[in-house]
Amino acid sequence: MLKKSILALLAATSFFAARAQKEEFSPVDYVNPLVGTQSSFELSTGNTYPAIARPWGMNFWTPQTGEMGNGWQYVYTDNKIRGFKQTHQPSPWINDFGQFSLMPVVGAPKFDQNERASWFSHKGEEAKAYYYKVYLAEHDVVVELSPTDRAALFRFTFPESKDSYVVVDAFDRGSHIEVDAANNRIMGYTTRNSGGVPRDFKNYFVVEFDKPFEYVATFADGQLKENATEQTENHTGAVIGFATRKGEQVHARVASSFISPEQAAVNLRELGDDSLEVLKEKGRKAWNEVLGRIEVSGGDLDQYRTFYSCLYRSTLFPHKLYEIADNGEVLHYSPHNGKVEKGYFYTGTGFWDTFRCLFPLLNMLYPSENLKMQEGLLNVYRESGFFPEWASPGHRGCMIGNNSASVLADAWMKGVRVEDPQTLFEGLVHGANNVHPRVSSTGRRGHEYYNTLGYVPYDVDINENAARTLEYAYNDWCIYRMAKELNRPKEEIDLYASRAMNYRNVFDPETRLMRGRNKNGEFMKPFSPLKWGDAFTEGNSWHYTWSVFHDPQGLIDLMGGEEEFIEMLDSVFIVPPVFDDSYYGGTIHEIREMTVMNMGNYAHGNQPIQHMIYMYDYARQPWKAQQRLREVMDRFYSATPDGYCGDEDNGQTSAWYVFSALGFYPVCPATDQYIMGAPLFKKAVIHLENGKTFEISAPENSAENFYIDDMKLNGKRYTRNYITHGDLMRGGRMDLDMSAEPNTRRGIGDKDRPYSFSLDKK
Repeated sequence: MLKKSILALLAATSFFAARAQKEEFSPVDYVNPLVGTQSSFELSTGNTYPAIARPWGMNFWTPQTGEMGNGWQYVYTDNKIRGFKQTHQPSPWINDFGQFSLMPVVGAPKFDQNERASWFSHKGEEAKAYYYKVYLAEHDVVVELSPTDRAALFRFTFPESKDSYVVVDAFDRGSHIEVDAANNRIMGYTTRNSGGVPRDFKNYFVVEFDKPFEYVATFADGQLKENATEQTENHTGAVIGFATRKGEQVHARVASSFISPEQAAVNLRELGDDSLEVLKEKGRKAWNEVLGRIEVSGGDLDQYRTFYSCLYRSTLFPHKLYEIADNGEVLHYSPHNGKVEKGYFYTGTGFWDTFRCLFPLLNMLYPSENLKMQEGLLNVYRESGFFPEWASPGHRGCMIGNNSASVLADAWMKGVRVEDPQTLFEGLVHGANNVHPRVSSTGRRGHEYYNTLGYVPYDVDINENAARTLEYAYNDWCIYRMAKELNRPKEEIDLYASRAMNYRNVFDPETRLMRGRNKNGEFMKPFSPLKWGDAFTEGNSWHYTWSVFHDPQGLIDLMGGEEEFIEMLDSVFIVPPVFDDSYYGGTIHEIREMTVMNMGNYAHGNQPIQHMIYMYDYARQPWKAQQRLREVMDRFYSATPDGYCGDEDNGQTSAWYVFSALGFYPVCPATDQYIMGAPLFKKAVIHLENGKTFEISAPENSAENFYIDDMKLNGKRYTRNYITHGDLMRGGRMDLDMSAEPNTRRGIGDKDRPYSFSLDKK
């Protein structure tokens, strides 16, 4: 009896100790929202801004150091803040929409963005995913803010002053402002956008203060009008003022809506009666729930910070554009038809980037959130006639490809299934055989040539034609997979299976590289594999040749076998970082980011080549992938303001690190396979949404021991160069013996090779 009691006590102690440990785990504390902000037009180290938000929140908030309309809205090396801006910006290149800002000032009612700007220091700045605080030296004011999905609470700590003010800037290009002094309220709307919206687009906002106004003024196009309470012009804003005691705290409750002023008021209720401290804690909890899906251990502090900062960036975009009506109904403003529609809607992403591993990460970790995103994609098709390829908030003319096919197919194949597969498939087929009448990057530009010749010709005035061909072929394979899944007619299945092999039509056997091809069947001349752009997209032939995600074995065969394939892979790292930028007429930032990294012609700072290292697995030399992957993780990523080696791109470059640090990567979305690399940490536990866990254990892992010597999956020896989605979803354990020397006898059997369409067909 005593023994049983002792054992029970030990078990209980162990349980509560484990529980306490789990409760103490706070991954958001490792997140640095300033990672990637030390960027410029000439050289990107992320091109990010501190997104103070909830996961996938409708509205983000950021301190604004750049001028109004500048895509580089926060740059780490700047030293003045112009305001605190509601932002929906996915990248500086796409720029913002629906933005407005708040800014406290002291001494005079300064509205102009340069006059009101204040010096600040990063030493007086605290940036967390859910909370931001900074000291504005010019005004002796401390600003704090914490958001919900659609609202935010500001706290301004003022000095002793008779002349304390808060500026609300509705920005230019058409705005409205209205002051309701009786209710300490400012209302208005902004129409500021960068495209992708109809003419009636508005973001309605409301700002409520907890201190009566003693001064009221509005601005219109630079002119101050005291006691004027309403203005509608190109550029409007308001300034309200009051006397403050030293250390007096004034709060502003802020919300917005793309639907109506009334809905903005509904969205304001997200704040409830919560204090800033309560909102901070709720935000911290929300982020910990999302980031806590993965627990890593056995690394150093810098690795934890880098990992969770990357996971934070992976869970911001695409962001919600839907709102919850007073009666609980899910509604959204459609940027496609200008109407208020029912259902989910997300925006702020480009599939050319994020199909590669951001959406696969969502399918693995956050399937219920991605299901809402998938239903939102169907709403885009219903409202515009096309699935999006780049959205912010509507269709944007940017990049190439028809990679919505990949995003939708990967979700379906991994069990994230919309209620209306018939409409899904209808939209896939429509996008494959049409192009948007106004936004040529949506649908398929050049589909007429592609569907008849099997490639997009070089000489028909369609840019980046070889890259389009490669991506369309993979997209066709995705449609083929969906056609089989949905039991479509055999002729339809066969059609897309045939088109999936079109990548062969731009392969040049003479150079063993992909190459632009003229309408008459001849390859374009002259040809340089180092020429960026032209037949390719933000890369050269060395980068794009590997874009045969669905059929690496087919590419191996074209190159003459595995030995030649390995030789070509190795060459990417051996060739010096030389380039031809003549297509652009100057060195674009993506080129410069390659040249400064000292890794040959490997350009990890842009997406076309990010999967390439994993291709060693297909040619039975996985140890080479393991070595190169560790090098990229160690050298190219950090939790610092210059922490990326190029554009972060809405979670794609971050998700690459998250997957690679776990030890595997989805080279071909819409298969069920993750291609093996090698883990970064001694231990990682994935907490799946289905309640199961998958543990990755590599106790000998270190800076020297980055090769896999042996591996077990659920206790059984495992040599394959991939694991499956089913392996993960069932839960289990992966045990890895790590070594400082490569094991060249592991992963070399026929059964060890990952999926290739050519092998599947046989």
